Amino acid sequence: MIGTPTPKKQLCVVISALISSQALAVDGPTDVITVTATRAERVSSEVPESIAVIDQSRLAQERMGNINDALRGTPGVLVESTSGAYSSRMIVRGAGLKAQYGIREVMLLRDGVPITDPDSFTRMDFIDTQDIEQIEVSKGPGNIYAAGSTGGAIQIISKSVFDDRRDQLRIGAGEFGTKNLHARKSYMSEAGNAVAITASHRKSDNNWRRWNDFESNQLSIKTGYLPNDFTELETELSYTKAQLNLPGDMTQEQFEAFRQTGKQTDNNSPFKHNARDSEIIFFNSRLNMDLGSFTFKPRLYFNHWSHFHPVTGGINDTPGVNIWGTDLEVEVPHNLLGQDNLVMGMTYRQDRNLGAKKYAYQDIVTAGPKVIRTLSNDPGELLEEQDEKNNVVGFFVQESLQPNEKLLIDAGFRFDHITIEQNTWSSDTRYNYGMGGYVTVPGSGGYSSLNRSFDLFSPRVGISYKLNDQFTLFGNLAQGEQVPFASELESNPDLRSPTSRSFEVGLKGRAASWEFDLNAYISSVDDEIIRVRTNGESIYQNAGSTDKKGLEFSGSKQVLQGKIPGKLRLGFNYAYSDYTYDEFSEIVYGGRPTNHDRSGNQLPYIPKHYYSVNANYEHPSGIKARVQADSWGDYYLDNANTEKYKGYDFVTSLNVSYATGPHDISLNIQNLFDKRYAVEVEKDTSGEKSFSPGAPRSIMLSYRYQF
Repeated sequence: MIGTPTPKKQLCVVISALISSQALAVDGPTDVITVTATRAERVSSEVPESIAVIDQSRLAQERMGNINDALRGTPGVLVESTSGAYSSRMIVRGAGLKAQYGIREVMLLRDGVPITDPDSFTRMDFIDTQDIEQIEVSKGPGNIYAAGSTGGAIQIISKSVFDDRRDQLRIGAGEFGTKNLHARKSYMSEAGNAVAITASHRKSDNNWRRWNDFESNQLSIKTGYLPNDFTELETELSYTKAQLNLPGDMTQEQFEAFRQTGKQTDNNSPFKHNARDSEIIFFNSRLNMDLGSFTFKPRLYFNHWSHFHPVTGGINDTPGVNIWGTDLEVEVPHNLLGQDNLVMGMTYRQDRNLGAKKYAYQDIVTAGPKVIRTLSNDPGELLEEQDEKNNVVGFFVQESLQPNEKLLIDAGFRFDHITIEQNTWSSDTRYNYGMGGYVTVPGSGGYSSLNRSFDLFSPRVGISYKLNDQFTLFGNLAQGEQVPFASELESNPDLRSPTSRSFEVGLKGRAASWEFDLNAYISSVDDEIIRVRTNGESIYQNAGSTDKKGLEFSGSKQVLQGKIPGKLRLGFNYAYSDYTYDEFSEIVYGGRPTNHDRSGNQLPYIPKHYYSVNANYEHPSGIKARVQADSWGDYYLDNANTEKYKGYDFVTSLNVSYATGPHDISLNIQNLFDKRYAVEVEKDTSGEKSFSPGAPRSIMLSYRYQF
């Protein structure tokens, strides 16, 4: 049945799902419950789209220094960190490729609250990776959660305030000055009311590269209130202070030196002090009220953040951004064709940024106008001051029809109206990327404004059909639209919002000793925003259209049953991605702008083949082990397809743990065989290449005590 349970029944469903996921390694796969695709609890095999669930059994065996640790190996999701810290770059079926850094075109949520900005940029600073219960990945356009996104939605579900089984103290230490401390303590009354306090500290010198350290401190208080059997109120208030230094890219010569020696190497930029330091206050309140014929689920959230962000050419100093929003959802079980369910509601969000400033670097070494090297990240001359306000007003509806036990039909859409308003004052001095230095042109500064609005329509219809108890067929048609990022509009105000349309079919299998998900998709994107690197600067353009074809497989099987003590499960994940420009005239900036036809070329950075293998072992004595090896195939470095990078093969991680009673000790090794490789290689239109090296082998020992 798809209908909505009462809040207390929902709590039972969640705890039951947790127990099932913990039992995976012992009793074989028990299909996990997901909400991200449909906004209603449903086992993953009944969701008529490709969805991946990373549950507690997997998370408990990862270091969880960042979200990469959990998502590595997920077919269709390319995720890496160029610094080894909490900052990640993520691409889902090609969406997010245009990003210089971070996550764009993919909606990230934490407990239903959008982390992603209205113009599709996501900050991971305040995500406590030690407080995650489950991660759900819904791939492709048309997600009912995803305003302004073509890549789908990723929801991070934190540990429930009502679950006192997660109380723990965890201490970890490892190479490169890595330290991790996490504590959680909760209390639940006989009436079911609850409170939980969590605190986390993460720090690493990461001195395998210069200027590569980070530190994060987080404190969270969650409360849960159950006034009766039909009402549930949850709140969270958290504070985060994070400091992250960014090491930058390498030239080919620098990368080769690092690859051969493994020793610290400088970057290829004169700006040696790139960083992102942030301070964040986050509040989230969710109410569930079962009113008999329907359930009302209002949510209210507030987020205040500030950051200090030195980058190439300038220092961004944002004293404070206030974000508040609400999501008003109604769930109505009914009987139109069977045990059916209607979900609908509206969202509102406002992001207000007043007084953001950009400065020149004060302490620099120059040769003429060219900056040779920064000596600090102390601010100098004020270059720019900006006020910005973004608004989102959205409406969503999804009808789930279940005519019989085998057939399930989902049909719905989102409609979002997004506005971006900027008022900017700029001085007569600015950083010139072509010259590589600060240039003053009298009379070139002054005031400017940017006002754009976008109407985004994202429909989806999906069908799943249960062939028998083990196999389920599914298919879906979907469309999604994505808003240009604010800085992209600054460089090119004429950018249009891309539209992605996709068709997907697949087969899901679930049994006691094995499981798999297989799907194939075709996607076309009109007006896709493409990043062109020229003279160290990123220019954004619309391509006419791109074609994306893919095949994804994820599966695991329990082997050697009865032949060895304990349980051994082998897994294999694979993604084939054939992404080409159907129509794209790239503007290359040299002495003067010239157009180059890239139609028929492959999109850069996306390998045609990506695969991952893993093995999980659990012994009755309490010993557990997990090993995973990831391979990233070769890919083109630029839109012109002039050169390929070979990618990497079998970068391996290993985790071994032993649990007895409340005690758990684990050893985690990343890059077990100390491979020297690049997680990202790009080529400028001038022919210059930049390399972002992968982290060398690192070892971390952790101890956990569960109360």
